[in-house]
Amino acid sequence: MKILLIHSDYLEYEVKKDTPVAEDISESMKQGRMEECLSVFTAVEKKDEGREKEVVEKGVFEIEKVADQLGVNKVMLYPYAHLSPELSSPDTAITVLKGMEESLSQKYTVHRSPFGWYKAFKLSCKGHPLSELSKEIVPEGEKDEVVSKALEAEEEMESTWGILDLDGEFHGVTVTDEVEGYDFSNAENLERFVTYEAGGKRTAGKEPPHIKIMHSHELVDYEPGSDPGNLRYYPKGRMIKGLLEDYVSQRTREYGAMEIESPVMYDMDHPTLKSYLDRFPARQYAIETPDKNVFLRFAACFGQFLMAKDMTVSYRNLPLRLYELTRYSFRVEQRGEISGLRRQRAFTMPDSHAVCGDMDEAKEEMIVRMNLAKSILNGIGIEIPKELELGIRCTREFFEENKEHLRKLVKTYGKPALVEIWEDQFFYFVLKYEFNYIDSSGRASALVTDQIDVENAERYGITYVDEDGEEKHPYILHLSPSGGIERVMFTLLEKAAEDGERGTKPSFPYWLSPTQLRFLPVSDDEVDYVVNLADSLEGIRADIDDTDRTVGRKVRDAEKEWIPYIAVIGSREVESGKLSVRVRDSGEQIDMSMDELREELKNKQAEHLFRGLPLPRMLSRRPSFVG
Repeated sequence: MKILLIHSDYLEYEVKKDTPVAEDISESMKQGRMEECLSVFTAVEKKDEGREKEVVEKGVFEIEKVADQLGVNKVMLYPYAHLSPELSSPDTAITVLKGMEESLSQKYTVHRSPFGWYKAFKLSCKGHPLSELSKEIVPEGEKDEVVSKALEAEEEMESTWGILDLDGEFHGVTVTDEVEGYDFSNAENLERFVTYEAGGKRTAGKEPPHIKIMHSHELVDYEPGSDPGNLRYYPKGRMIKGLLEDYVSQRTREYGAMEIESPVMYDMDHPTLKSYLDRFPARQYAIETPDKNVFLRFAACFGQFLMAKDMTVSYRNLPLRLYELTRYSFRVEQRGEISGLRRQRAFTMPDSHAVCGDMDEAKEEMIVRMNLAKSILNGIGIEIPKELELGIRCTREFFEENKEHLRKLVKTYGKPALVEIWEDQFFYFVLKYEFNYIDSSGRASALVTDQIDVENAERYGITYVDEDGEEKHPYILHLSPSGGIERVMFTLLEKAAEDGERGTKPSFPYWLSPTQLRFLPVSDDEVDYVVNLADSLEGIRADIDDTDRTVGRKVRDAEKEWIPYIAVIGSREVESGKLSVRVRDSGEQIDMSMDELREELKNKQAEHLFRGLPLPRMLSRRPSFVG
């Protein structure tokens, strides 16, 4: 920030006209006069962005030092853009000016002239050696965290909570020591969901079981060379993640979404994007490039909205569906919130928007998309509605006017839902739903979500031409058809851990198992025979344990890796052509021919997508990624 300090007989101004970045002002700010004062002309600069607190503190220190030296007790703050060619965003400038005004007012009489207005002013300088001084305030500390207004509002808002059952009846609930207002005798997970959300009981508890699993199975790990919440994926984890990405993308394209790709970073000073930042409840990664202050995207909205703005759209094109798989989106989750695959700072989010002509079309399309999301998660191996809980959040006005739609959402999902009602609209959407996994510690983690956005079409200038030839702003739906890919993996691993605690063998869904079939030759004599068997397989991830370990040890190691099918091959199997196969799901050991095994595995794979082995087929050639 640059400041020019003038010891003045007087400074007076009068507002003439606003500019596009003018702040809203009261009548008292439209003109002002101050006598025997220190006039402080200010220009807040780009380098000050994200360091507003430090700039305010340093600016106030310099102003106080001069004011005390001159013996004045009145300060006129006057924004003056001409002091610098590298100006900050209007929001930053106003924040700094208001911060200095508030701090200086504790010691001096202060008047601040308005920001962003053309003004006429008269100034009389006293003309002594200390009457004109210039200062440059250089921020040196870390940038302040960029927190949206929506996130700040979310922390303060009050909600009404209830359960909407399959008969369409709403039951208000309260949480004190226990949940009251609904019979949860057949809905234990729903009760835990209510306790977590409505009761605000969000203690971290023990380390989630999936963290140990992702490490021991050499899937995913923390990356100490990066920012916290950015992960490294070993070959097996990358294969699982890649298959999930491909599957969700394929199903979303089949639904009719047009796949696009957009940049990972956006201009922090872009007026449309800046206003959207303040309506989204997330912390942003703000960084500096050689040319701009930018933020890393926290969703695919920016690219899809800016693209939709430039499209020519007719009512005949609606609902218009767009899709992008963001690898990656970024949110500055707090250090205590980062947890393995459950919550990261860099994550992969399938993101599909639908442009709809009116609210009725938006509600219809939302039902279509809920069915798509159910189908996708069931296909992955997460059973809906059994294994997840439905949460619905909306404004009071939407709740009162659209109860039938809310009932339809609950019926489409298939079991009662937790409903949160906001008295005011804090965000850009009036309705959102989520599919939530409730883990063993009672924490809720949202996967699928869809929202009815009533602001961004107008904010971004997105329009369509209706039947009468008139341009109108549409409604926009925001769907993640599976939730973040990392969170899907988290859910699968946590489910497996719960199976283990119940005495059931934990496993990956067959189509996601890094190895689907492992051959265990009893000795070196059978290795060539086993290689020929593996060569004869297509569409099956089969590997061979050719190490010098005992058969018992090979079996135990395969069990630790959750291998679905294990075939032991000794001289007897070579002579008979029959394989002795351990089936993990059933715990059975079955003799079957190679053709029978091939047919069973083909049926297990069904229509799922396929990738080959992520590691060398022979175990003796594999490196160890985790010591």
